[in-house]
Amino acid sequence: MKFHQTCDGVSRRDLLKIGSLSIGGLTMAGYDRLAAAGQVKSGFADRAIFIELPGGPSHLDTFDPKPNAPDTHRGAFKPISTNVPGIQICEHLPKIAGCMDKIALLRGVSHTLAAHRLGQEYVNTGSKPTPALEYPSYGSVLAKEQPADPDIPSAVAIPKAGHGSGFLGIRYSSLETNSQPNFGRPYGVRGISLPGDLAVDEVQRRQTLLRKLDRKFAELEKNDQLLEGLDQFGEQAYSMITSERARNAFDISNEPQSFAKQFGEDSFGQSCMLALRLVESGVRFVTVQLGGWDTHADNFSRLKDGQLPKLDAGLSGLLNGLEQRGLLQQTAVFVTGEFGRTPKINTRSSEGGRDHYPRCMFMLMAGGGVRGGQVIGESDDTASGPRHEAITPDDVAASFYHNLGVDPTLEFNSTTGRPITLVRDGSIVQQLFS
Repeated sequence: MKFHQTCDGVSRRDLLKIGSLSIGGLTMAGYDRLAAAGQVKSGFADRAIFIELPGGPSHLDTFDPKPNAPDTHRGAFKPISTNVPGIQICEHLPKIAGCMDKIALLRGVSHTLAAHRLGQEYVNTGSKPTPALEYPSYGSVLAKEQPADPDIPSAVAIPKAGHGSGFLGIRYSSLETNSQPNFGRPYGVRGISLPGDLAVDEVQRRQTLLRKLDRKFAELEKNDQLLEGLDQFGEQAYSMITSERARNAFDISNEPQSFAKQFGEDSFGQSCMLALRLVESGVRFVTVQLGGWDTHADNFSRLKDGQLPKLDAGLSGLLNGLEQRGLLQQTAVFVTGEFGRTPKINTRSSEGGRDHYPRCMFMLMAGGGVRGGQVIGESDDTASGPRHEAITPDDVAASFYHNLGVDPTLEFNSTTGRPITLVRDGSIVQQLFS
């Protein structure tokens, strides 16, 4: 399948591979749920879907149109009305416009990190990157604080995780599917779907042998966080391989065609449907990626013919599908790129493009306790910056955690005993929940 690289050449690398396990976002990871689960903390939602748009989508050409801006800024697209009076978005997002009553649109979100990798780390954690410490992704935090049952992964990333588990350790990384489902085709994830005619009893026989070998190396593994994490990945992988529940969760062929069609026939839309199936089956956190937003050149044709129709079908299908299944009030949804793009159109191609621009961007939230059908924040006349006080990624992260019943001021201890606050800066955006 195609994985998008951004203009700086950054693509997420696997840190370690062992058999069918890959660690960093881990192919057999964030289901390290061997310890007994604590009670789920009270919150609006008890599961989440995080949609990441790597590359940085243009805010002016999506959810913050400026039809009265100068020609040098306005762009080729026209705004359309949504099903919420007074809210307009891009004309190429008509299906999302039809479910805007489910969405809280944040405009004028602002930060200062214009590099893809740094911006992605920021919006994946809610804390500015620092050389001294790697913060954990939202999914890793939820895997630790509100883990799933042992036979189902706590966190899944389709196809890759934008960020790892940071100081929490690899035991809380996400299971990476490393592929995306396709419309009308069976879908399986290596390590969950049994290959060929391999039977469950054969897996159990091999597991017994592995346990005997593991005992031989027990002394070597003492006090080693990496090896301890790997051992628990192996145990969880075994639980999942032999779990009919886990295999069924990934089997999108079980969905009626009438339900599947609303997500669109591209891989992103089908990934959104898979995300819905996973949270419905008990997975706490699912990340879905739609890359390709790094539009330095040919911005408008690339958006019109590619990115916007995919996002329109997939996101609207997800929100409507969650509502149809009675899951929207239980599922926190968060959509974001790492930054916006320059209000002024460049001349790198015949139609122009837009460059990196963290000073102004959009984010979307829905589900749980979020009140849809509202716009929070505002950008200026050319979407060059916030008109009033800026909303920061830290604020949105604090709000996302709050929606999941996780205290954003929660303190963890590093391996050296250093206390670390989950979200260093940022306050809950109360309007989201009012």
